Amino acid sequence: MSDDSIQDVLAQAACVASAQTPPKIRIRNLGKSFETRRGRFAALDAVSLDIPEGCFFMIVGPSGCGKTTLLRILGGLESESSGSVEIAHSGSGRPENSMVFQGDSLFPWMTVWQNAAYGLVMRGRPKTEIKETVGHYLSRIGLSRFADAFPHQLSGGMRQRVSIARAFANDPEILLMDEPFSALDEQNKLLLQEELLRIWDETRKTVLFITHSVDEAVTLGDRILVMSAHPGKVKMVVNVPFERPRHVLELRARPEYGALVYNIWDELRDEVRRARAQDEEGVRS
Repeated sequence: MSDDSIQDVLAQAACVASAQTPPKIRIRNLGKSFETRRGRFAALDAVSLDIPEGCFFMIVGPSGCGKTTLLRILGGLESESSGSVEIAHSGSGRPENSMVFQGDSLFPWMTVWQNAAYGLVMRGRPKTEIKETVGHYLSRIGLSRFADAFPHQLSGGMRQRVSIARAFANDPEILLMDEPFSALDEQNKLLLQEELLRIWDETRKTVLFITHSVDEAVTLGDRILVMSAHPGKVKMVVNVPFERPRHVLELRARPEYGALVYNIWDELRDEVRRARAQDEEGVRS
């Protein structure tokens, strides 16, 4: 690919097109502070974002920048200290959100099938719907023959696949994912990224996905929020211009992919250094 073509891709990435429809999620001047033994700690400061319906929205930033705090506020697990979050509900009666966590969040006393069906059972959905939906998603993640297994009988990658199946089976309006692949080896991570992209292509759900990996953000996302060191602010939002459907290894072989990863990391690097300096200062004080 020519240098001009790569520059065209980077130019597209630098510009986020305005949504033609009202956003699914509207965040305005969001702030969050916590009381600590050393005083008040500001985790988020004046975060404003519009996230369109059906967007695969990635969040990257240095450790301690408030990424997980932002996700927990959107999931209703934390309340904001200032500002507002508005979610445009579909009125379909579907749950507002489902979360996939970094750690193992399966119920150890339940089988794979029971874990995947949990949200639907709690919502009182008909047995025929549960059977069809859970069967579909276990098939999509390649775990149909493990339906009667318990979590302790599965590998870490298999357990995360069940967590993803459970989240999609519950059919939420928004899917919140907090570094779900960070504990996995590179081979399992690549396979799960492929599987997630295939499932998402079927549903086109609104997804907010936290990662420390710029590679992962560019591979999966439509847009990428780059956050500053704490207090977390919006440093930039990048549009990912690559077409869908995507195939992970094919995408990563493209020179414009590498150029975009480099540009985002170049923006993020100073924030990582600033976060380290803040941590070192905190240790000394």
